[in-house]
Amino acid sequence: MVVGIGIGESFNCWSRDLMTQLVRKGEDGSRNTSPVSRGVGSRNVSPSKQKVIKTKPRGLDEETMAKFAKPPHTDVQMEDDIWAMLPEDLLNEILAWVPPFMIFRLRSVCKRWNSILLDNGFLKFHSQVPSHGPCLLTFWKNSQSQTPQCSVFSLPLKQWYRIPFTFLPQWAIWLVGSSGGLVCFSGLDGSTFKTLICNPLTQTCRILPTMHYNQQRQLTMVVDRKQKSFKIVAANDLYGDRPLPIEVYDSKLNKWSVHQKMPAANLCSSKMAFCDPRLYLETLSPLGLMMYGLDTGYWEHIPAKFPRSLLDGYLISGSKKRLFLVGRVGLYSTLQSMKIWELDHVKATWVEITRMPSKYFRALLRLSAERFECFGQNNLILFTSWNQGKGLLYDVDKKVWSWIAGCALQLYTSQVCFYEPRFDASIY
Repeated sequence: MVVGIGIGESFNCWSRDLMTQLVRKGEDGSRNTSPVSRGVGSRNVSPSKQKVIKTKPRGLDEETMAKFAKPPHTDVQMEDDIWAMLPEDLLNEILAWVPPFMIFRLRSVCKRWNSILLDNGFLKFHSQVPSHGPCLLTFWKNSQSQTPQCSVFSLPLKQWYRIPFTFLPQWAIWLVGSSGGLVCFSGLDGSTFKTLICNPLTQTCRILPTMHYNQQRQLTMVVDRKQKSFKIVAANDLYGDRPLPIEVYDSKLNKWSVHQKMPAANLCSSKMAFCDPRLYLETLSPLGLMMYGLDTGYWEHIPAKFPRSLLDGYLISGSKKRLFLVGRVGLYSTLQSMKIWELDHVKATWVEITRMPSKYFRALLRLSAERFECFGQNNLILFTSWNQGKGLLYDVDKKVWSWIAGCALQLYTSQVCFYEPRFDASIY
């Protein structure tokens, strides 16, 4: 199910009755039977004879459902006058805990809530609450109109949401990645390679200054929420046929700085991961990993030998400086499997942590030569295949495999990344 969040729409003010009243109880425990609270001709039924219907809240697991299923105290009454006159700061703090995608539904309540995203008090409280949880952002262009399209799947809510992306420029753009509520794109404006940053929730976008080397580059982004800043690291040439110096964009300085050129002679394309402040790249000459420290400004060769019979692999950055290697192993189609390794920084070796169960591997890759994509964030790793309309998610911490289905993953041209929805993420 895809729900449009309706960004930018104007709404009519509703009445003061914001929520459906709970059944009121008098001081003696009986129902309020006045004509105001019930329709004419309705029966006065005692609470002991009422029919109780148990329902499970949508998107909640059994443990959470059990907490919500506890009966409320009988002496609690919901008074409209009290809830309608909450102090401004208390209302902002309550709304800050609402999932970001639900805020757009609440904006239709009244004019005051419609302008909540412009309230500095709300943004202050929103920046202090924990993250909504991981989401998957899919980006593609309409095959006929070439209009940018975007859908976001909320893992906590188990639901798809449609976000308009009409604010993007009409370039040939592709998705780079996301961090801290911001999404990075790169593309060609004519013959000029450009990079832009946007916040899908606030519908704001900014084109960054041009790099020193006008080439299509491999990019990665990291957001520092404490410093309210972000960095973008540009590695080698996109097609790997020309080594280029590392360039780093700092939002505080609003400019690109040129760093050292990687000394390796041959670089595997699309094999890059950033664990702040270290950039890791797979290399064939010398065989292993090259690590560049943004804080030190020096390259270092890590002699970590790749696992035997590795057919193709991806570097995935995890939380707390963890670095993973994901790839297929085997020589023949009947012997292939998918494994995940973690880098032992002390011993400079890859340690196997899990193997994809055969039933998931056969369902994900039906042909031995079939291509797959893999990316991760915060110890979550997602596998996608071009011929599948679903993705396979692996939680490294919980050691759980699960399928994620949805219309947005069925498109051949769709690009996917993890995404953290935040209203307080600034593009400056």
